[in-house]
Amino acid sequence: MSKAKRYQPFHPKKKNRFKHRQGNFLYLFLAPLFLAIILALLQRDIVSFISNIIAFGLFFATAKINTIGLSNEYEYHTKTLTKAPKTPFKTIAAILLGLSTLFTSTVAGEGSILTGTFLAIVSTIGYYLYYGTDPREDKIDNIGDISAQFVIETLSEARAKLSSIETNISYITDKKLYSELKIATNKGYEIIDTIEEDPKDLRVARKFIIVYIDGIKKVTQSYTSIDEEEITDETKEKLSNLLLDIEERFEKEIKRLKKNNQFDLDVNIEVLQKQIKN
Repeated sequence: MSKAKRYQPFHPKKKNRFKHRQGNFLYLFLAPLFLAIILALLQRDIVSFISNIIAFGLFFATAKINTIGLSNEYEYHTKTLTKAPKTPFKTIAAILLGLSTLFTSTVAGEGSILTGTFLAIVSTIGYYLYYGTDPREDKIDNIGDISAQFVIETLSEARAKLSSIETNISYITDKKLYSELKIATNKGYEIIDTIEEDPKDLRVARKFIIVYIDGIKKVTQSYTSIDEEEITDETKEKLSNLLLDIEERFEKEIKRLKKNNQFDLDVNIEVLQKQIKN
């Protein structure tokens, strides 16, 4: 029984199956355009120089927007509970790639409209074949009497606070405090991930998240707002003891959440056994 795993529509282990596609391929288009700009400048061809700069800017914008779209897609696929990206950056990148190709072929390259249009269509289709489309469906399962939007916003807010804490930690030079804060922060992320796997746990863990994560954030903000050399050893020792206490409480909360998940599994198995017998 203890080795069994609770069924989940989207198991955390599946997160690693989605690989983060890099948008570096589109940056390759910039190399020949950059060379064309240099040649036009050397030849003092102002018209070609300007048109090639515009083409360069269009492809650069396409590559940057594509990078944002791929980053949003990766974040979407590696979260158990989330909404689809509001802005379809990949679609925008695909359209902009077609326009960039059309402009480069017809204006910068002085080609025909027919050829440029054909290349634009091919490049847009090729983009979708290689990178795919933007995620469209929200990943919101039935979580009982808790609003999915409330869960998403609460966990997102908690992650933002932990990210802020990590930023503050980076300014701390005391190795002991730095290490203890990193451990506490990592355990905070682990609690959030555990809740994300079973959002119903948020009902009992929300107060815990608010009190302790907010507490760490306020402490680190206060610590980094003062010159570290002015902070006494006694104060550092108090903070160290506080962090050890927080780490211990975080560990207990993680165990409690996972134990609760195991209890849910046992109950579901017993219910299923009764149904099979009946």
